[in-house]
Amino acid sequence: MNAQGLHLFFVMFLAGLIGVALFAVLRFFAATRAARDRMHAAGSESAFLSSALQDAVQKLKTQEREMRSRAHASEALNEHIVDSLAAGLLVVDLSGAVRTINPAGHRLLGLDDAAVDRDYQVLLSGHRELTGLVRACLTDGTTAPVHDISVNRVDGTVYLSVSVSPLTTNALQMGAVCLLTDVTPMRELEEQLRLKEALARVGELTAGIAHEFRNGLATIHGYSRLLKPEALPAAYRPYVEGLRDEAESLGQVVTRFLRFARPEQVTLTRVDLRGVARKAADDLAPDLPPNVDLAVEGQFDSVEGDEVLLRQVFDNLIRNAVEACGTKGVAPVVRIRGVVDERICRVSVEDNGPGIPDDSRHRVFEPFFTTRSRGTGLGLAIVQKVVVILNGRVSVGRSELGGAAIQLTLPRAGQHREISAA
Repeated sequence: MNAQGLHLFFVMFLAGLIGVALFAVLRFFAATRAARDRMHAAGSESAFLSSALQDAVQKLKTQEREMRSRAHASEALNEHIVDSLAAGLLVVDLSGAVRTINPAGHRLLGLDDAAVDRDYQVLLSGHRELTGLVRACLTDGTTAPVHDISVNRVDGTVYLSVSVSPLTTNALQMGAVCLLTDVTPMRELEEQLRLKEALARVGELTAGIAHEFRNGLATIHGYSRLLKPEALPAAYRPYVEGLRDEAESLGQVVTRFLRFARPEQVTLTRVDLRGVARKAADDLAPDLPPNVDLAVEGQFDSVEGDEVLLRQVFDNLIRNAVEACGTKGVAPVVRIRGVVDERICRVSVEDNGPGIPDDSRHRVFEPFFTTRSRGTGLGLAIVQKVVVILNGRVSVGRSELGGAAIQLTLPRAGQHREISAA
């Protein structure tokens, strides 16, 4: 091979090597580009999945916050509903611990605020009947029929309607639920109606007896007036005077009988209760012993009543208080005290006398019941009848002065529109 041919062969060989190297470089760049494209695609897919996952987590968190918010709102609403119930609610679990008691339950049962988580038997130790109902429900899982119970509180006795039923979840008993409703106004209304009927019957009987007695007494009184003491021997003159005095005294008794039987016609007006009490005290002052300490104090308001009858009420109560102090041998101290609530006026006539024995308190308003030898037993009976006519209530208690306290409860003016005489 000549030199020209060798040179051509070398050139072609070099060109082949360059071509192979160029092809290899192109393949490498192509593979690199493909790998980069695959990596970019894989990165985009990972980013998409990561973004979708973050969105899903964010939505779940949002839903969780909304569910928590709704749960808190629902719980707050339930608590608000329970707290706003006029009826008392008491929930006891199977262990005997109190889990829920609303403000009405605290008020109706007269409990303190530290009631939750306490044992119901300890908490209700002063309410034996209610404790028995809850115990029976927890033991037997039966619903107790509605019961009416009385509860003695600091402010007096109230009557509650009680229902106790088991608390169940998925047919499993979890405890007992007790609902309490104050039925004291209904009981008082029933008692007031019963009392009006009883007083009406007693009044009719008393009126008949008093009229018959009055006719005979009028004859005796008339003949005693025909007797002239100066025409009789001196030894007999005191007998005539005694006969006249006793006839006049019996006449007053008959008048009180008739006043109890058929009170004067009721005239309803707006009456200033403080003014009536002061007027009765001032009018009665000349007839009372000089050492009587009599005062009207406290807060009063107007009531819808009859001024004449109310003055008669205070007259009787003041006289009774002064006479009671006389039996104890102390200087009479009498206080007429008033307190105004939202719908009623409470007035108490209190003294420093011997008080009224506990076993006699339920009888002091009965006609003809008296603990004094010369009493007729009609003073407090007349007071009760007048107060009942005016849709009020009267009760007896113990005074801070040490004696008796006769407590009147009368509706404030505008609270009652329908008042009828018994």
